[in-house]
Amino acid sequence: MSEATREELLELYKDLRVADVRDGMDWVGMHGYGTVDKKFRPLFRTRVVGIARTARYVPFEGPMTRKTGDEYTVWSNWYYGNVCTYPWGDDIEEGDFICIDVAGVDVGLMGSENVLKYKKMGARAYLLNGGGIRDTDEVILQGIPVWSEFVSQGMDQGRLRFCEKDTPIAIGGVAIYPGDVVVADNDGVIVVPKKMALDVAKYAHQENANDRVNRRKNYEALGWELDNTVK
Repeated sequence: MSEATREELLELYKDLRVADVRDGMDWVGMHGYGTVDKKFRPLFRTRVVGIARTARYVPFEGPMTRKTGDEYTVWSNWYYGNVCTYPWGDDIEEGDFICIDVAGVDVGLMGSENVLKYKKMGARAYLLNGGGIRDTDEVILQGIPVWSEFVSQGMDQGRLRFCEKDTPIAIGGVAIYPGDVVVADNDGVIVVPKKMALDVAKYAHQENANDRVNRRKNYEALGWELDNTVK
């Protein structure tokens, strides 16, 4: 995807809610498609729009080491350098929504330190099946948006190995391709295939505008001060 196209899509979707995008998908005939299973919830209330960057991990097949103590430290460093690597992180662009299939494994692939590392490179948010996230108090404090099925305690070693990047993956019943538009808020997550992103945005804005107009009339009738959701 060209930089110009990325910027166009991010601009088009920046003010749209998940509900608006769901409407836009229905308007182009994609009824029911694109909505990630509702069990994927945010760590905190926020809204993010980004371009999908995908990666896939699979369960580690073993054998698991019997080392402990300092020898385990050496083995763990080897594991991170050779088995559970993060090559997709080298490719991050500003505006990426990182979507990682961790095969439903209960493991904290992402944590308080590496989410900051990738934020500096331009990553906006994460969508992870299974667990995939730990150190959540710090992640919330740092304001890094994450949607996942649950929270995990364990580190990567002995649990996951990197498989591939920049490939189609499936999370929450939705196929996610690199370059798709991902919109997430407290209503959940929706993925818009890049080939129909412009058409979906057109009708999503139509429904968003109608909602603002009608809600503004109700605000005025109630004597409420107008806020940025109706202006």
